[in-house]
Amino acid sequence: MSFFPKQTSSRIGPTQTVAYDSSVGATNAFGPGTYQIRLVANSGCCYRIGDGAQTATVSDPYLPANVVEYVTVSPGQRIAALKAATNGLVTATAGTLWVTEMS
Repeated sequence: MSFFPKQTSSRIGPTQTVAYDSSVGATNAFGPGTYQIRLVANSGCCYRIGDGAQTATVSDPYLPANVVEYVTVSPGQRIAALKAATNGLVTATAGTLWVTEMS
């Protein structure tokens, strides 16, 4: 029996970086044992995850700057990112998305 509470955790796998701007940045396919990824970006971006080559749009999910998000994926999927749209709420700037595979 544990005497202190523990955080749930996963093993950290490879990390890919995606440089994005007004053009879409994309990653290599996730590994065969990857069912979860951790995302963090240094500026607001939109991202899309799916099978095969992906192209993110400004209507895809928004990831705020410097926020860590965990997302469920399937092995072999890919992610693409695009800088957030300038709509008065977010300043659209180029940046980098760090994608860490978790297992």
